[in-house]
Amino acid sequence: MCGIIGIIGTTPVTPLLIDALKRLEYRGYDSAGVATLINGHIDRRRAEGKLVNLETRLDREPLSGTIGIGHTRWATHGKPSERNAHPIATDRVAVVHNGIIENFQELKDELVAEGRRFDSDTDTEVVAQLLTSMLERQMTPEDAMAKTMARLRGAFALVALFSGRHDILMAARRGSSLAVGYGDGGMYVGTDALALAPFTKRVSYLEDDDWVVLKADGCKVYQGTTEVTREIRQSGISGAMMGKGNHRHFMLKEIHEQPAVIGDTLQSYLDPATRAVTLPALPFDWNKVSKLTITGCGTACYAGLVAKYWFESLARLPVEVEVASELRYREPPLPEGGVCIAVSQSGETVDTLAAIRYAKANGQTLLAVVNVPESAIARESHVVLPTLAGPEIGVASTKAFTTQLTVLLVAAIAAGRARGTLSEADERRLALALIELPAHVNEALNMEGIYRRISEEILAPARDVLYLGRGSSFPIALEGALKLKEISYIHAEGYAGGEMKHGPIALIDEFVPVVVVAPTDPLFDKTASNFEQVKARGGRLILMSDAAGVARLGAQALASITMPPVDPVIAPILYTIPVQLLAYYTAVAKGTDVDQPRNLAKSVTVE
Repeated sequence: MCGIIGIIGTTPVTPLLIDALKRLEYRGYDSAGVATLINGHIDRRRAEGKLVNLETRLDREPLSGTIGIGHTRWATHGKPSERNAHPIATDRVAVVHNGIIENFQELKDELVAEGRRFDSDTDTEVVAQLLTSMLERQMTPEDAMAKTMARLRGAFALVALFSGRHDILMAARRGSSLAVGYGDGGMYVGTDALALAPFTKRVSYLEDDDWVVLKADGCKVYQGTTEVTREIRQSGISGAMMGKGNHRHFMLKEIHEQPAVIGDTLQSYLDPATRAVTLPALPFDWNKVSKLTITGCGTACYAGLVAKYWFESLARLPVEVEVASELRYREPPLPEGGVCIAVSQSGETVDTLAAIRYAKANGQTLLAVVNVPESAIARESHVVLPTLAGPEIGVASTKAFTTQLTVLLVAAIAAGRARGTLSEADERRLALALIELPAHVNEALNMEGIYRRISEEILAPARDVLYLGRGSSFPIALEGALKLKEISYIHAEGYAGGEMKHGPIALIDEFVPVVVVAPTDPLFDKTASNFEQVKARGGRLILMSDAAGVARLGAQALASITMPPVDPVIAPILYTIPVQLLAYYTAVAKGTDVDQPRNLAKSVTVE
């Protein structure tokens, strides 16, 4: 969602604000703006659309100042427009905001009754107007912020700039991430450590209901009116991680990083010499776990669906996979002795965070599979299994997904060994298969011509595409369809192969491509039957299988992708690569914005 940056220092901040906003573009946005203090007065520049539009305006109308705030907005309240772009300002305060103020209408009615005039359609303006109202009643900015925090309901992160106060910048958070950076001669606040990476590696993460007063030489953090301390950590993120290298898009770069990041992740959990799985100390005994509940959103939820097959088959553990936004409101009964696994790239997804809070309140032990160990989900969980994917900039998740799968499979193997349902020989066999996985992923990447041809000739001209898979390949079919929808805007659906005869087969004709995910696993014969049914109705078949599967079915397909042979347990991770690349090259062929597809955001911090 929205990206936030605030800087207070001794040098001109506008170039630094723009640089930071560029690093936050990956979160998705539809307008941008910056504001600074000049001789005590708030001045701002805003523009609808991409950052280049804001830069063009700043070229015409430069903005000086050594204290300022910046924002990339993803519209919630009020359509994308310059009028609704942040910073939202009065003559006393400028505010940038991520999240939703749930009681904005109630507050707005109160402020309008005071005689205040609103100039935007945003919920953010109630924050600026509320702060202004309090300042006009002779409150200090500190008192105004504390009282405003008490009035707001919802999830938000915000930074405020005050006219006449070159010495302070203020920020607050509840439910949305916000990090403070400690620099040499300046202080920084931003949505995440990526925004702050070029400025400093010394970072602290604000907690829910924290508000902070930043000065050029330090800061003070408060909860209510009580000053609190937040640990300063050394961030491992550098500005260099943000480059595309020789790749056209971040998404392609991140797809090609998968052999390395899967290998890095495995090194944390596997001993290659003994081929044994080692997890961090867990606050529960796998033998006493009554049920696993896995929750996440979008691609992370599909990782949980694959993990359901693994935990149930390898560890004989009952598993429920819940879409986080449904779990938090369905309020299902959760058993004593249950474990809830939260899967998230950012660790800040608001629905997943709410779901684990529900699970914790119902006595579940929380295990987080996240890519950001300092995130809110990680901090609220009892134990964290990091994915080590590194920064993921493309909105469509790629390397985060495959490292999530890698960690979840390692955890399922550990659970199986602990529960006695998986032998030592099986553990060694699966460990070896995982050790060999990065090399197989690299093989799958080296078929660019095949992926490009299928995408350009078969998928890009299509209006609808179906993906089929059985067993643990079914979630990969779902993921393939999601990726195609996200970045190419072609309607696509994933189905379990056995469901074809229960409705989707009615859609098959000579214009509909059908992508079949079919490793030669125990369900291959069943998948082959579905393949034949599609062929009989004229569907344009694209087969993904190994050499044995292609030898059997490839002659009947319009196109085939021959994958390296792997253990069927490992196959879902490997077969993710071709579905990613088909989506990528289809989007390129259609000319869409691959890294920042319309209407989508990287980190969903509002409902």
